[in-house]
Amino acid sequence: MSELRAATRQSTARTGIIEFDGARGIVSIPCTISDVSGTGARLKLDWSLSFPKQATLIFADGLRKPCRVAWQKRRLLGVAFADGVASLDEQALMMTEAEQALHRQHIGAQVRGAREARGYTESQIANHLGVSPEFVSRAESGELSIPLHQLTHIADLLLVDLDSLVAGPASIGSPPGEARASDVELAAE
Repeated sequence: MSELRAATRQSTARTGIIEFDGARGIVSIPCTISDVSGTGARLKLDWSLSFPKQATLIFADGLRKPCRVAWQKRRLLGVAFADGVASLDEQALMMTEAEQALHRQHIGAQVRGAREARGYTESQIANHLGVSPEFVSRAESGELSIPLHQLTHIADLLLVDLDSLVAGPASIGSPPGEARASDVELAAE
């Protein structure tokens, strides 16, 4: 099954707080952030309760993201960031180093796939970007992050949407054709 979200989510197991306006003031509820992306997160709560459409997700380091509740299934809550895609700095605070490495690998694999589909070599892409072929090789393998301005240039050159390079149709860690549990949960809703 292909990824059904706007951006690939990376597994994490961090604590956070979901906060919203209640009848008697601000309500703060602890949660576990089970996965996160640049566009939203999936949360696990200690108990089932109904949520309003708007809330704020507070990460352990203090990062606050306004959210809209996209779906709720018992103690699971899917939220989308109301202020759009999280900045790279915000995403760095949301994910561990290992999670960031998986994200870099995913983006690199998407770039490699798009490059190969268009018949470009690493050297040709490097010439268009004004970088070394080694940079392209290391970026495609996930060793290096590709700056946003270069990702935009790559997307234009390869005639693909920037979102398809960053989010893509599949996630790292799942063999092709194998549905992840979160994909099945989302499809069941």
